[in-house]
Amino acid sequence: MQRAGLTAALHSLRHTHASMLIASGLDVLTISRRLGHGSPAIALGVYGHLFKPDDRAAAIMEAALSGGGEG
Repeated sequence: MQRAGLTAALHSLRHTHASMLIASGLDVLTISRRLGHGSPAIALGVYGHLFKPDDRAAAIMEAALSGGGEG
């Protein structure tokens, strides 16, 4: 890191990597596995605040089941 002129701690780089994976829309199970967590619950506990709620799929299913359809 010194040779590259980086001052960040390795843990900070790991957190940045996880944050970027979340921002790209990767699912929590895949992120958890990439980070080596024993359970996705660990990833959610640490990074859960970074996941944006998105219930579009649930709304589509609800509309389809009620006969409203989405197109």
